[in-house]
Amino acid sequence: MPERRRQRYGDMEYDWENRVNTTSGTVGWRTRLLGLFHSPYQPTEPALFREMMASLALEFDQFTFVDLGSGKGRTLLMASEYPFRRIVGVELIEELHRTAEENIRGYQSATQQCKRIEAVCMDAREFEFPTEPLVLYLFNPLPERALSEVLRRLEKTLAQAPRAAWVVYHNPLLETALGASGYLEKAGGTAQYSVYRTTGQPRATTG
Repeated sequence: MPERRRQRYGDMEYDWENRVNTTSGTVGWRTRLLGLFHSPYQPTEPALFREMMASLALEFDQFTFVDLGSGKGRTLLMASEYPFRRIVGVELIEELHRTAEENIRGYQSATQQCKRIEAVCMDAREFEFPTEPLVLYLFNPLPERALSEVLRRLEKTLAQAPRAAWVVYHNPLLETALGASGYLEKAGGTAQYSVYRTTGQPRATTG
């Protein structure tokens, strides 16, 4: 049955359609154990990702997409269906990072619009944000203290090089950290995700 298959192997449909390995069902036990201390790996559902991207009031070709906690890279591949300037994924766990690199190398799609995709293996708290306008994607990858550190780092880089930035926060369990940042304001979202932006930008599209 489809539901039992999903429980055992994870969300496989995207992988079957695109000949990649992004499901949670093939994650090794060591990585699963690390996930208990960080954030368990779970890929974003394609339909929801499209909904989140549709909610943004921006010209994609002016923005760099950054996914903190990019795992096996599914979100990076889905983002490449939009004309972003470039796409960067940041993942702490080496096994997931290596798989993401393999997926990026092997991914082929007639609808792909951005082929400048990079995956880096490092702590998100140490990541230097690109100096271009940003779309920052978070699938609840960090505990509250680490998320606050990332937000302070983002604030610093925006002060040094003022530019537009959007934050798409999937499963926003720590949304209060964004609201308390002082430089971000809520621009849209649903129960499944929240959209924030730096001030002075068009509001996101809801629904």
